[in-house]
Amino acid sequence: MGPGGVGAGGFASDGWGPQGWPTTPPAGYATPEPDRLTRFVLRLYERSPRWAVPLAALGCVAVGMSYALLSNPTHADPDAAPTCLLKLTTGLDCPGCGGTRALWYVLHGDLPAAARHHFLFVFALPFLAYLFVAWAGNQAFGWRLPELRISSKVITGFLGAWLAFSVLRNLPWAPFTSLYV
Repeated sequence: MGPGGVGAGGFASDGWGPQGWPTTPPAGYATPEPDRLTRFVLRLYERSPRWAVPLAALGCVAVGMSYALLSNPTHADPDAAPTCLLKLTTGLDCPGCGGTRALWYVLHGDLPAAARHHFLFVFALPFLAYLFVAWAGNQAFGWRLPELRISSKVITGFLGAWLAFSVLRNLPWAPFTSLYV
């Protein structure tokens, strides 16, 4: 038991966790026994240093950026088969089509070309980068950066814009053909 009634897992010992979420099942429900894989993952998590998860997430981001840099998606053959399953089966651009090319252009500092391939990705990138740095800094070093508060209305608006963008870019007449990548 830690100071202030907080147990080893970081939750209060009275059965309530962060933000008022219960950590124990209601009366009458038996707590399920974790399987071997779950016990292994929990032991691994408890023994790992606090910077391991942000470092693993950063590694995943680095692998994605390395793929974009090494594959150079901007010089693919015009008749190359699409690697996107939706485009391969339907011929339509998916909501993420152009994202790898946009990332390639962002990594080379060409923001207008990146926005041409996927404007919403380029728009969201600084917000996603800040959210990652704030989360990773808090997890690894205990930094408390100013919290970026995004309301559910803003998220709904962004997802609605992304849906509209995904539909409009597949329409076969002008001016929507300029959104086709």
